[in-house]
Amino acid sequence: MFIIVVGQGKVGTTLSSQLCAEGHDIVIIDKEADVLKTARADLLIACTDGDEINLLSCMVARKLGTKNTIARVRNPEYDSDLRLLKDEFHISLSINPELTCAREIFRILRFPAFLKRETFLRDKAELVELKVAPGSRLDGVKLMDLPKLTGEKALICAVERQGEVTIPDGAFVLQGNDRISLTAEASGLVRFMNDLKLPAPVIRKVMIVGGSRIAIHVARMLIRNKVRVTIIDNDAEKCRQLTELLPEATIISGNGTLQEVLLSEGVKDTDAVLALTGFDEENLTISMFANYLKVPKTVTKIDRTDHLEVFANAGIDTIVSPKLLTANEIVRYVRAMGSRSGQSMLALSRFMDGKVEAMEFVVPAGASYCDVPFRALQARKRQNTLVAAIARNRQLIIPSGNDCLLPEDRVVIVAPRDVTISELKDVFPGGSV
Repeated sequence: MFIIVVGQGKVGTTLSSQLCAEGHDIVIIDKEADVLKTARADLLIACTDGDEINLLSCMVARKLGTKNTIARVRNPEYDSDLRLLKDEFHISLSINPELTCAREIFRILRFPAFLKRETFLRDKAELVELKVAPGSRLDGVKLMDLPKLTGEKALICAVERQGEVTIPDGAFVLQGNDRISLTAEASGLVRFMNDLKLPAPVIRKVMIVGGSRIAIHVARMLIRNKVRVTIIDNDAEKCRQLTELLPEATIISGNGTLQEVLLSEGVKDTDAVLALTGFDEENLTISMFANYLKVPKTVTKIDRTDHLEVFANAGIDTIVSPKLLTANEIVRYVRAMGSRSGQSMLALSRFMDGKVEAMEFVVPAGASYCDVPFRALQARKRQNTLVAAIARNRQLIIPSGNDCLLPEDRVVIVAPRDVTISELKDVFPGGSV
């Protein structure tokens, strides 16, 4: 596929690298907008720092014959008019990195024991990531014995141990410090946590360091859910603006990287600390200090993602990256565009520092792998792939070897990122559809 990427900032660079790795032909435009006139592309992605430039780039590209366009639109003032803007500027998909990141943080804070949390299958299934604590009920458990520990059906989809990712079978034995991804029914997740005696703290008070757009978005979500919010920022003018935007929050003008400031504002008594400044080093320092004080939950925003695994192994709790979240959403759209059978990917999420992908599809009619038990399909199924959850009518199925896929099922597939999957046929090669 021929793709033009306009803008080589954090998102543009990350996205170009990922799309090149998936075999697409990429043209990158930084400042010379006239290059738009050189060719018709299958897709134009406008991700400069200017919303207006992105919108205009999409409009020009459509007039020149590009059928699909994606724009990064960050200004909150455009949110209410986004549908009109998409129609007016002929945008196929709009992305707000800060809002996307805020939603990710809010989902995590609702279940703070998890490192990452996503919903699939119209919110019926949860796919969560957590760390196996040494000596916990999961430490030393063989996966086929997991049902003996809990009455809730769950499936462990991937395990990361010492930097290596495994799609496990029933004989796999968990160890302390493993990072695991598992699927379970959304309504039964709390019971699952209780059965395994996993900690499930409730978030009532949150401290945010850095008055960024992400901070504003997530603060509004928390306040709507009756959570007390304190925001610390060292820019007095920004604090004044935050006071007007968020009258229900406590706004503190001060340097949130200083331990004495955090202590004086009650960091020891808070349930979660969100490090959302514009500097990775500051965010890491803030989170490490909060972890040292045993704050139940920390969330750290990181822009440079080349050391994510190092940060995770160093005890940093949950890491979020706006550019990676944005790139993931755009990659999902690109894969859906390239689907050979028209069976588009409905959702894409990445876990374990981007090493594992979870993808949602609808099962097409007439597929040769339909109505065949997974046990019988094992020889045909692509290695290192897993059917993690199935939604059939109103029922959620956490599959075993005796289950099967039927036409119109919605299904979640889990695989390492280097196993590129664009449609279900990639999971069951050799058959029709």
